[in-house]
Amino acid sequence: MSHEATTAIAGRPPRVRLALAIGVALASVGVIAGLALRAVQSRDLSTWTQAQLTPSVQVISASALSSAQGLTLPGHLDAWIAAPIHARVGGYLKQWNVDIGEKVSAGQLLGLIETPELDQQFEQAKAELVRAQANVRLADTTARRWKNLLESHSVSKQEADEKASEAETAGANQLAARADVDRLAALESFKRIVAPFDGTVTARNTDIGDLITANSNGGEPLFSVADTSRMRLYTQVPQGYASSILPGMKVKLLVLGHGGEIVEGTLIGTSRAINRASGTLLAQFEVKNPHQDLLPGDFAEVQLTTLAAANTMTVPATTLLFRAAGPQVAVLGPDNKVVLRDVHIAMDLGDRLEIDQGLQPHDRIIDHPTDSLGQGDVVRLALPQADGSRHDANA
Repeated sequence: MSHEATTAIAGRPPRVRLALAIGVALASVGVIAGLALRAVQSRDLSTWTQAQLTPSVQVISASALSSAQGLTLPGHLDAWIAAPIHARVGGYLKQWNVDIGEKVSAGQLLGLIETPELDQQFEQAKAELVRAQANVRLADTTARRWKNLLESHSVSKQEADEKASEAETAGANQLAARADVDRLAALESFKRIVAPFDGTVTARNTDIGDLITANSNGGEPLFSVADTSRMRLYTQVPQGYASSILPGMKVKLLVLGHGGEIVEGTLIGTSRAINRASGTLLAQFEVKNPHQDLLPGDFAEVQLTTLAAANTMTVPATTLLFRAAGPQVAVLGPDNKVVLRDVHIAMDLGDRLEIDQGLQPHDRIIDHPTDSLGQGDVVRLALPQADGSRHDANA
């Protein structure tokens, strides 16, 4: 039976045997192709996985600043002279003669204080002076008489010296009494509150009948007077531009609420010290105010021309990293490895930063660096597409 089957197979036509051979060959090729495809997919997956582990970054270049540039800073205006006027004597306000906004001249009466207690002390001091003067006359007369008696040997020299000493004591008492009268007379003059200089009354903090206390502790003043014929402009200049603030420097300022009028100021001086808290130099400018339309306390935008420090670069604020070591910028180094640079911020302009230390013009700066980015990390460079999007350079 088996012999018959073998004979049947062996006896198949050559066409059938060819079809079977082709089928076996195709099956082998299919197996080999599947294994090869599986290997390629495995390799691609490994490559993709490795690529995903390498962060993709965008790089930009820093812009170098020109040597001369415009800088706008906030500032405020103060009166050229401003004086708060306090009471030097206690009493009651009898009258006030000027109100806020009125022009006054030096020595003009602003108000009058009624001082009944001081008046009585003054009268008493004058009476004490009269008594001291009478004592001096009596002591002098007595001293002269005893001196004459001493020449006739009617009294002892000890007694004559005592009378002379009493005359000197009476003279000293007279001087003390006169000094007390002069002191109280000076206080009496302070009943009249007068303007110390030509200016404008900017505050009146009292009214008729108010109890007035002699104020030496810097409390609220009775009046305030300011000279606004010219103004003082104060502005804080960042340390990086302190060397640009030179004698005779001119600035322009735009004062809010004045219709866009540009006013010019001239440098008076600086504090010649950098404030540790803000890292700025206080500069003071003189501003003419012929129409007196500039007011004390006005806010101003100060426009000045400064000289930028050498190698100063400007970069977007999105490139900055805040670490324990201080502000840093990530730069793309050789072999696409990250290099962290310590930088010094000369000026913070909000969306941009001026860096005067730590960067070079040719540096490739990483924009929007992640917080996990570290020194020596390998990254992939994302290149811009024509439509503005980016793709990986390694893709």
